Formats: sequence, C-alpha cells, structure tokens
Amino acid sequence: MTTPTTLCYMRKSGRVLLQLKNPELFGGGRWNGPGGKIRPGESPEQAAIREVFEETGLKVRNLKAHGTLEFYNGKKKAPDVLVHVFSASDFSGRLKHSKEGPLEWVPEKEIPYGEMWEDDKFWMPLLLEGKRFHGKFWFGKDFDRIVKREMVAEK
Repeated sequence: MTTPTTLCYMRKSGRVLLQLKNPELFGGGRWNGPGGKIRPGESPEQAAIREVFEETGLKVRNLKAHGTLEFYNGKKKAPDVLVHVFSASDFSGRLKHSKEGPLEWVPEKEIPYGEMWEDDKFWMPLLLEGKRFHGKFWFGKDFDRIVKREMVAEK
C-alpha cells in the first residue's frame, strides 16, 4: 500500500530551510524539508501547510506545487511512498524546533546533498529553478541505495 506524503521547502533570501531528522526517526541523520503523511480527508496542500506549521512554527501561504516523487523499496510493483513536493516563500511566524529535528537556513548554493537522501540531488536543483517534475526512484532493501531512477522535468 502506498503512503501519500508531503515535502515542503521554505525559501527566503537565497536560502532554504532544512531539517536534520532526529536519529530515531525514519531518515534520521539526514537533512530534509518539513513534511509528513497526508491524513484522511486532507489534500496534499492542506497536509503540507499543517506539517510545516507542526515542524517549524511557520504559517505558509501560496504553496508552489513542483510535482511528485515515487519511492519503491526493493522490487515492488507499487510505490511504497508517494511524495507531493512543494516550496513556499510566503510565510509568517517564529521559527521553532520540533521533535522531528533541528532547523537551519542553508544557502541554496551550499545544500549538503551528501548528507541528504540520495535522490535529492536529482530533483532538488529543479525545485530551486522553479520547475515542475515527476520522479521515480527504486531503492535497494531498506531504502539503502538507488538502483534505478526515472526523472521527467518541464522545460
């Protein structure tokens, strides 16, 4: 069964807000954007707004939808996770850390791809260019390494 989730990157003044996932959580020790599971009855946009607020204290407006990412663990036919990817530069509130992990504004030219999920280096530059995309990533057992990938981006 596919788990629908969201991911939202906050941007301001040439920087992007990244979160270092707590080691005990899925993706622990990696930098990522705020996001999480879509609840029943929520749209991807509603879930992204809720997750950003829960994890950062920021109230986001005017989300930009960039597309979707499908993640497969092993040789399954259906994706394990479907991620709706957003960005936003219109937000308010005071930044606060959550149990998900500490937050840091990172210059967009210094994004630590080597400390993120392996797939990020393929689609994150597209997000930073404001493009829409769709990606499929097949990982080996336990999401250890990418064994196959497909990326389609708008021109």
